[in-house]
Amino acid sequence: MIVHLWKYLYKNIFRFWLKWILRQLTGKCELQRICDGSRINAERTLKIEYSLEASKYKTLQNAVNAAEDEVQKCVALIIQEKKINIQKDTRFASKLQLCLLQISGCRKLFLAVEELRKHPYNSDNKEHEEQLMELWSLLMPHEKLKARITKQWCDIGFQGDDPKTDFRGMGMLGLTNLLYFSKHYPREARQILARSNNPKLGYSYAIVGINLTEMAYSLLRNGLLKTHFYNLVPGVPQLKDFHQFYCYLAYEFDKFWFEEKPESIMYFNQYREKFHENVKRCLLDYDTVLALKNEKQ
Repeated sequence: MIVHLWKYLYKNIFRFWLKWILRQLTGKCELQRICDGSRINAERTLKIEYSLEASKYKTLQNAVNAAEDEVQKCVALIIQEKKINIQKDTRFASKLQLCLLQISGCRKLFLAVEELRKHPYNSDNKEHEEQLMELWSLLMPHEKLKARITKQWCDIGFQGDDPKTDFRGMGMLGLTNLLYFSKHYPREARQILARSNNPKLGYSYAIVGINLTEMAYSLLRNGLLKTHFYNLVPGVPQLKDFHQFYCYLAYEFDKFWFEEKPESIMYFNQYREKFHENVKRCLLDYDTVLALKNEKQ
């Protein structure tokens, strides 16, 4: 109760007067002070995003939802609204524009990821089936699939003889992630698949992969993944950047699993949550970039 009251008072009373005092002392608005006092990394963009969302001005509030092609116009409106002298602060506009492009890009990225997640796997869709067959070929290049519905799918970590049922939770996003990792990191993907068949510490490769897709999606949805993208991409993040983050999770989770040496796969949820917490802690650091070393494009 006390925490909520403090947040309310700070946002609606104290923050206003603090900003007013600082503007009188420095001659600059909060957005200018953030741009001057923060490095070109996630810290600056996250602080700009919060400042815009907390503003009493609709012009500033609406800027966080601006489309990519509206960003330049939003910057001009903000400069006008806040009466910023751009002759004195010549770099402000470019700094703010970069932040708005990143903010806009992350929101657009989430919509693209959400669209893939909501798109169900359809065995009557030729493109879906081709992607599934490609996944098998990449992971098992020396073994031919005997039939479309077969127990062989269990060899790459699906639960039954038809993988389509395993994609229900994450839709085509789950398959796209698995396929991207296998395409761009074939050696690592096959190594992890081989390790997943360990008689003592083994796990279901594809099922765990889909589970990690859900983890990546939840981190994007709750905003924690912004830190990574704001540091990684000096502009608008693309769908491939999300897939690359999934590759990081797939590689790091396998390493984590074998380092932890769980007694049984029955403890999967417990260790999965521990790994999840580790990732979330990393994302609280303004300098975080979670990417595989020596990434191949």
